[in-house]
Amino acid sequence: ANCCSLYIYYIADASVVGVNYGTTGNNLPDVASVVRLLQKNGITSVRLYDANSTVLNALANTGITVIVMLPNNNIAAVAASPSAARQWVLRNVAAHYPATRIHAVDVGNEVFLKARSLTRQLVPAMVNVHAALQSLGLDRAVKVTTPIAFTALAESWPPSAGRFRSDIARPVMRPMLNFLLRTGSWLSINAYPFFAYLDQPDKIPLDYALGNYTPGVRDPGTGLVYHSLLDAQIDAAYFAMEKLVGSSSSSSSSATVSAREDYFADNKQGKGTRTPSVHVQEHGWPHGGKKQVGKPPGRRLLASQTSAAASIANAKAYNNYVINRVLSGNTGTPHRPDADMDTHIFSLFDENLKGFGPSDIERYFGLFYPNQTKVYDFDFRGRALLAAASWCVANASVGEARLQAAMDYACSHGADCSDIQPGAACFEPNTKAAHASHAFNSYYQRYGRVTGACDFAGAAYIVHRAPKIGKCVLPSKVPIGV
Repeated sequence: ANCCSLYIYYIADASVVGVNYGTTGNNLPDVASVVRLLQKNGITSVRLYDANSTVLNALANTGITVIVMLPNNNIAAVAASPSAARQWVLRNVAAHYPATRIHAVDVGNEVFLKARSLTRQLVPAMVNVHAALQSLGLDRAVKVTTPIAFTALAESWPPSAGRFRSDIARPVMRPMLNFLLRTGSWLSINAYPFFAYLDQPDKIPLDYALGNYTPGVRDPGTGLVYHSLLDAQIDAAYFAMEKLVGSSSSSSSSATVSAREDYFADNKQGKGTRTPSVHVQEHGWPHGGKKQVGKPPGRRLLASQTSAAASIANAKAYNNYVINRVLSGNTGTPHRPDADMDTHIFSLFDENLKGFGPSDIERYFGLFYPNQTKVYDFDFRGRALLAAASWCVANASVGEARLQAAMDYACSHGADCSDIQPGAACFEPNTKAAHASHAFNSYYQRYGRVTGACDFAGAAYIVHRAPKIGKCVLPSKVPIGV
């Protein structure tokens, strides 16, 4: 009983990697086939670009979690009318929940980029959708967020210089972050290392964009070293939030969250100001195409700029890096080492009506071709990770109190902690982090090396090289009979 209850608890805290299910194509499989494809491939979370009832009905009783979207063209009405928000929630969320595991509503998509006239109405719309969910008793299960394009940041390198654009920072982002923190939601960003690489191929190493740059890139402001451009983008968002919520409040209009709901002044956590977590709602890497129009808006990239980077090999490398990293539990960033990394890859299928013509790379982001065959190999179940040797070690950055609490739990729920008792073989070095690593790894191995058994609310993470602590090498073995 102890095993199972803890397993469920920590799995609930583990990060999620899912897919964006777009439908901008005239050759895509029917919805029932798509659901079977998701199940067959162990894909447990999807993000939609609408709240299509046919799709939501097909996903009922599958266990697949779903993010639905209130389209940009509905924002004005929902912002102006709590009644309109309630009707939308009744029709598109309550009518399907809980059979369909809707766990979030995206209010719009990249509003600052694609629907700028709605910028000031975005937070009021989010507030009204949340109020509607709250009135129906769904606000704990279904969170409200909005995906913002990475262009919402005026600066993103080095990450410590991250800040939001001045036109949206105080009037929109500050009340939005306040709302997200108050309601237990997250900041959603659409971040594409691929496009950042295309912007500066002479300055950004390809391996850095793909997530595996061994030398690393140092942030001169913090000294933190980044091996992944995605990490740098996520941390830039964290730093931007910290600057904003850590600054003094300014007066807010009736369209924003009220002053009595401003919780930022007293809330500190970890290394910086308390902020919502960052979820990468949309990102990916194209496997083909020769040119791209309109992203960033109005600029055409030459075939020579895109054809080499947009390849099956690079798409496979990047997306497998993301999938395997999330499934391994190693989701923290240099600035936020205990952070989760909930993320959705773009996209499920190649969509032949996107972009401007058959050579546009917008059509080649799919994990699957429309005939449902894989573009390249990937595994959302993490079977390759489970088959390989792995270890669970302590995340010292969470502090000794959290390490001690998690270690106490592990030692009392199946971990063999005899080797770290005074006088025992692995008592030295006598540090909290060293002892916790022994306990966490024993627990992780004891319960079959599943990702959820190495989390402890961010106090531990998985590694794939044998760690040596003092004179002791941590074992990687599932005991016989477990």
